[in-house]
Amino acid sequence: MVSSSTKSILVSLALLAVFLLAWEGSTGIGTSVGAKSEYEALVAGADETARIPPPSQVFSLAVEQLSDPFYDRGPNDKGIGLQLLYSLGRVLAGYFGALLVAVPVGFLIGMSPLMMSALNPFIQLLKPISPLAWMPLALFIIKDSVSSSVFVIFVCSLWPVLINTAFGVSSVRTDFINVAKTLELSPVRTALTVILPAAAPTILTGMRISIGISWLVIVAAEMLVGGTGVGYYVWNEWNNLDLSAVIFSIVMIGIVGMGLDWVLARAAARVSYQE
Repeated sequence: MVSSSTKSILVSLALLAVFLLAWEGSTGIGTSVGAKSEYEALVAGADETARIPPPSQVFSLAVEQLSDPFYDRGPNDKGIGLQLLYSLGRVLAGYFGALLVAVPVGFLIGMSPLMMSALNPFIQLLKPISPLAWMPLALFIIKDSVSSSVFVIFVCSLWPVLINTAFGVSSVRTDFINVAKTLELSPVRTALTVILPAAAPTILTGMRISIGISWLVIVAAEMLVGGTGVGYYVWNEWNNLDLSAVIFSIVMIGIVGMGLDWVLARAAARVSYQE
């Protein structure tokens, strides 16, 4: 008997195959575009329409790139693996910096109605601002493109974790708090041994949202500041009119983002199971 998980995998593979076959068939292999380079096709005249490269061409480039993903041949020629590592380092630096601020402040807000009322207007004012809107100000103050990118990730990671932490802490059952008071636990011990385990699933949900937003924002940030990173890689390949490399990099961005979310999803599942 085939399990439901196996069935879902088979359906996913079938849908992927249908999509790739439809894509391959719609790109017009064997036309005049296929006989030209992508650059020549993109700058072709009106009688020669440029087309998106077929998946077979993207796959061929992916094999070439992944055979040596960490090469470094100068500022504008680095492997996709190296570019992803640059971006991942910036994302994690800003992300963990945001956790160090958001979790304690979220606890403070969740445990104190006074602080909730006092800080809520600032949160509601700053939360809707696009992280990229901070980039010009960050570049002016910090005067370093890498640190500015990390700051942007910090800003976009802050709010989901802070809000979910505050909500999770404020939603802890009063019975748990009353038991802690009966046992005369200190506020710090109550927070660590009673409130944190109870609020952990909600906090991890905020962390999952934050890491997804962070990985999304870093691409746009690196397109703006240039230098290194997967965002710069995408922009540079577009400037070179290499659509195969652009599509390949998009797929790699999705794979890394999916991996980051999978790690936090597993952690959230373990916490929920223990609960």
